[in-house]
Amino acid sequence: MLLSRRVLDWLVCEWPGAALLVAAFLVALLPIWWSLAGSLLTLVFVQLVIYLIHQGEEHIGDRFRRFINQNLAGGRDALTPIATFWINSLLVWVIDLLSLALAVFVAPAYGLIAAYLAVINAIVHIAAAVRMRSYNPGLFTAIILFIPLGAWLIAITNADWSYHVLAAAIAIAGHAVIILHVRRRIAAIDAGAV
Repeated sequence: MLLSRRVLDWLVCEWPGAALLVAAFLVALLPIWWSLAGSLLTLVFVQLVIYLIHQGEEHIGDRFRRFINQNLAGGRDALTPIATFWINSLLVWVIDLLSLALAVFVAPAYGLIAAYLAVINAIVHIAAAVRMRSYNPGLFTAIILFIPLGAWLIAITNADWSYHVLAAAIAIAGHAVIILHVRRRIAAIDAGAV
């Protein structure tokens, strides 16, 4: 088995705090990275760092999951702790790491994937705050980190429009997966299948 049950249980419960620890370590590496990679690839690298910080605001204390379940799922357990972990690890960490690898080894324009992932997430947080007229977990870091640093990367990346479309499509698809998961789980709960 790839992950033992005990390790998986720890990750599911403690990943947001661990993400902040990793973010602090990655921030310490920034000067080295910058000197080797330059400003554009450093901004791609920073997208993962700011996402880890954002996830701390969102998920420490299980805030985001409880917020979704209470406000969007009518109190149903539509978003489970394990789903929250896999969504954030596979749909954020892996996408950001792939974006960075593609930007380094294929073309810098692939860094736009990480930028659009952050900016679109910020738009979702801001739209939810406006619609609900209240704070939602992750809103502050979406505004103070995602908008300026994601937009900056988008602005300085010299790329054909097709890279922008691809990056935005991947970011939108990632967010759509979360929405579909929550909706399917609500339907399953309502049908008594869960």
